[in-house]
Amino acid sequence: MYLSKKFSSISPSATLAIDSKFKAMKAEGIDVVGFGAGEPDFPTPRHIKDAAIAAIENNMTTYTPASGTLAVKEAVCCKFKNENNLEYKAENIVVSNGAKHSLNNALGAILNPGDEVIIPAPCWVSYPEMVLLADGVPVIVNSTEEEGFLPTIEKIKAAVTEKTRAIIINNPSNPTGMCYSEELLREIADLCVKNNIYIIADEIYESLVYGGRKNFSIATISDEVKDITIVVNGVSKTYAMTGWRIGYTASNARLAKIMGNVQSHATSNPNSIAQHATVAALTGDQEPVLEMKKAFEERRNHMVERMNSIDGVSCIMPDGAFYIMMNISALLGKEIDGTVITGSDVFAEKFLEVEKVAVVPGKSFGTDIHVRWSYATSMENIDKGLDRLEAFIAKLK
Repeated sequence: MYLSKKFSSISPSATLAIDSKFKAMKAEGIDVVGFGAGEPDFPTPRHIKDAAIAAIENNMTTYTPASGTLAVKEAVCCKFKNENNLEYKAENIVVSNGAKHSLNNALGAILNPGDEVIIPAPCWVSYPEMVLLADGVPVIVNSTEEEGFLPTIEKIKAAVTEKTRAIIINNPSNPTGMCYSEELLREIADLCVKNNIYIIADEIYESLVYGGRKNFSIATISDEVKDITIVVNGVSKTYAMTGWRIGYTASNARLAKIMGNVQSHATSNPNSIAQHATVAALTGDQEPVLEMKKAFEERRNHMVERMNSIDGVSCIMPDGAFYIMMNISALLGKEIDGTVITGSDVFAEKFLEVEKVAVVPGKSFGTDIHVRWSYATSMENIDKGLDRLEAFIAKLK
């Protein structure tokens, strides 16, 4: 039997695989601590859940327009105006089944076979695979911890060819938690305008920025930049709504129409009940968001301080999101139970096996000397995990 070469070449998500293994071990009663999840550990705020319940009770359970209801689109437009100083109309918005779906729509709308997409790395595991699914070619631009895990404009310029069609800017970044400076974003925007390159601005973590810093959206630079930018966002991280599966894009009307047309055939509308809940999320009380952000910042500060006090590992302070990239380069070549730590995947495998702690190998993100920890978990679990890290390192020979 023949199989699709394209689909068969796609790797599974490493982050979801780690989280799945952690949950399976936990279900078996194993005392395992998980730091792989890319989701808030808080419940969805009460007023959002109430809106969903009301939608069910009022029989709002039928098909909606494929690209989302007018109410959701208007709520998204208000969000962009109030929080980002960006003016959009309903015709510019496409509401999808999560931000991951929005990204697939965006890439599908702008790529033809062989087109190249620049992806600064370390990067989220799904970006390269999504580009491949859209018949594009991912072009990875690496940056180091010494560079703050952010690309220089020189590196990006060097990656541009006549086949370059887009660049993905994840700000704040998963997995590093770092934010692009306004200066760098302006340099990238200028490069893209001059070379007719689309900007896919993944801003799913924009509300989770710490230290009094405010995230800067690249689409605000100018109308010219806004026209070539597809802003991707959603409610999953900001409102602890990962399972509700609502993401959205804001773009010029031509692109929005293409994405809406494809979605009408691929999936039709996103969940009708979740759409009603999203209106409540975007227009309702924002205090739960601030409380969650405060807790994440406290956890970040604590994890960074403790991690940097442990011999053999280190990390830099992330600006946002809820991830820390731990440097394990000093542990490479050491041995435990007859296994040599040769890279991040071996470290993560043995750490889970020996100390029952789940972290994500940095190799999945483009750096084999780091592992990613998520601090979307309790302070108690953070300390338990770091205690076990110290015990694990002590066992290395």
